[in-house]
Amino acid sequence: MEAREKALTQTSKKARLEKRGKIITFICISIMVIAAASILFFVISKGLATFFVNHVSFVDFITGTDWNPSKTDAAGNPLVGALPMIIGSFGVTLLAACIAAPLAIGAAIFMVEISPKFGKKILQPVMELLVGIPSVVYGFIGLSVIVPFIREHISGSGFGIAAATAVLTVMILPTVTSLTVDAIHSVPRHYREASLALGATRWQTIWKVILRSARPGILTAVVFGMARAFGEALAVQMVIGNSVVIPTSLFEPASTLTSILTMGMGNTVMGTLENNVLWSLAMVLLAMSLFFIIMIRFIGRRRKVK
Repeated sequence: MEAREKALTQTSKKARLEKRGKIITFICISIMVIAAASILFFVISKGLATFFVNHVSFVDFITGTDWNPSKTDAAGNPLVGALPMIIGSFGVTLLAACIAAPLAIGAAIFMVEISPKFGKKILQPVMELLVGIPSVVYGFIGLSVIVPFIREHISGSGFGIAAATAVLTVMILPTVTSLTVDAIHSVPRHYREASLALGATRWQTIWKVILRSARPGILTAVVFGMARAFGEALAVQMVIGNSVVIPTSLFEPASTLTSILTMGMGNTVMGTLENNVLWSLAMVLLAMSLFFIIMIRFIGRRRKVK
């Protein structure tokens, strides 16, 4: 009887602990959901105020090329064209991804397939160190090294999309490399063994078998790196020049959504047109971040289905 009562007591204690655990996790998840929903509601409500309160045309906002919210054109419409910043953001992001992706894939292949011991002992700690460096340090290095190099050896003032692309490439390279390493590691070992048993060389196995099998994970890594590059603010602001014009050259000053946001948000009054259009830029940035997240989930779902 005593043993049975003791077992029942232990069972009831476990049940109470499990119930408490469920309650705690539910509270944590609820806080996260409420915080995310509040941020979305706040940014969207503030961003839409430009179009519903200040009566700015959404088409003019997206396609306009003049940015000076404190002034108006001949028809009395405010100059709030965001097209130069949108083009600058996409240009910097795509160029950085195109440069970082091949380098990251090559580094991941070397770390996993060619020299795993050296990669694990030397390269992996280096990648982790690069991930932990603050963005302001990258921006300061770009301002001190890359901008003068472009100004002295290529053309222009040194500020522009080229300098921002170089900084962002270095910033997203360790992230893309780490995720690509995980994707290659996830390829089953018997794929490699079967390919080598059929007479394929190591490079043929890497190119035809491993990379193809890890392609969804590699694409996810690249998209994740693009999402980080698209939302980067401080480092880009320090080297891009912050000129609100449609860039005609990689070596001319330009601007991005994040650089204009960081420059203007502290110099406007809440509720004014100047403040509302900045929230509209933040809403566009948020929409693009959600788009990247949807792409990552779509690629991951395709990988699970296969």
